[in-house]
Amino acid sequence: MPKTASELSSAETQRAAKSFTRRLLLQGAAAAAGVASTGPFVLREGRAASGSVKIFSWAGYISPDMLADFEKKTGIKATLTEYGTNDELLNQLKATGGAGFDIIHPTVDRVPNYVEFELVQPIDESKVKWDGCLKSSVEGSAGMGGVVGGKRYFAPADWGTEALAYDMKKAPLGYGTASYGDLWAPANAGKVTVRGHSSLIGIALWLEAEGKLPHPVREQFQDEKKARANFDAILKVATEHKKSVAQFWSNENEAQGAFRTNGCVIGQTWDSTAVALRKEGLPVRFIAPKEGALAWMEGFAIPKKADSLENAYAWINWFYTPEAGALYTNHSGISSTAVGAEAHLSDLNKQFFADAYPGDALQKLWWWPIQEAWYVSIRNEYQDRFLAA
Repeated sequence: MPKTASELSSAETQRAAKSFTRRLLLQGAAAAAGVASTGPFVLREGRAASGSVKIFSWAGYISPDMLADFEKKTGIKATLTEYGTNDELLNQLKATGGAGFDIIHPTVDRVPNYVEFELVQPIDESKVKWDGCLKSSVEGSAGMGGVVGGKRYFAPADWGTEALAYDMKKAPLGYGTASYGDLWAPANAGKVTVRGHSSLIGIALWLEAEGKLPHPVREQFQDEKKARANFDAILKVATEHKKSVAQFWSNENEAQGAFRTNGCVIGQTWDSTAVALRKEGLPVRFIAPKEGALAWMEGFAIPKKADSLENAYAWINWFYTPEAGALYTNHSGISSTAVGAEAHLSDLNKQFFADAYPGDALQKLWWWPIQEAWYVSIRNEYQDRFLAA
């Protein structure tokens, strides 16, 4: 079993976090393609899994086929409840004091929020089959919010990006020139879809590249004065261009609908949005902008008052198999951290990845920093001002 991230020294953890990129994930997958967790899954020696596990995950992430495969492989029945945003997940758990579910699916940079409010419990690392998860994601996630106070609260499940979705015919883009600034070009006025808070970061990266931002974007995640100074400059530009937005989105269904039925031809969306539309045969493609695609990692955490702890670990270990990882990626369009999953991907998903991240796009990913509670409050304040402008 590889050394876990929470066992690394602070210096090692920071190095791992800084070096963590999608290319490392792919390299880790290739190096360990022959390694897989073995089954059947057991809870204790000599006793097969049974009962149920309650999962709270993102809308559109977990398919019926995945739930059926999990039950077939483990004997455990999984029930799924879905949410649309990180804030919805956090607020639900705060309302119940960490009760109601056995597994949740947060973004890694938000995990410290759950720890702060005492909503999740540390993971018993001895119960997780880490060999089934890409080592770089385990180690890299530590410094991104997955390890707090020396304890791991996060088991990486997937990683993806938010970048530029575009209609090939009506708003063509090319790698190397495509920019977050293209969203606000006069030709696209009234045909743009963005999410409130993340579009402000897209504008921030555009302004930073143009030398028009008071402070480096990453510094605003660490200092309230710098955050407000930056957001003041960002909001000014955002409100000037708000007329370009045909629809704001806050979840997957809304983002897809913007292109499918509401006339949008370009947007800042998740990768999963674009791959879903491509599967439908729409001329929508996805490209990393020259400033860097916004990259995130999600994973599993265990609520403080989970009822079925052992079944929660069975879910994580099932997910860390090549077949489960491929089921996940082929369904959602989001890359799994399961070792060997890439060997089972559909041709469409393989081509989507190649089209989205050509050249040096993987080296230029912009990983979301930890978003502490004070920052989220400021971020939401400026988002609301943008939406109300």
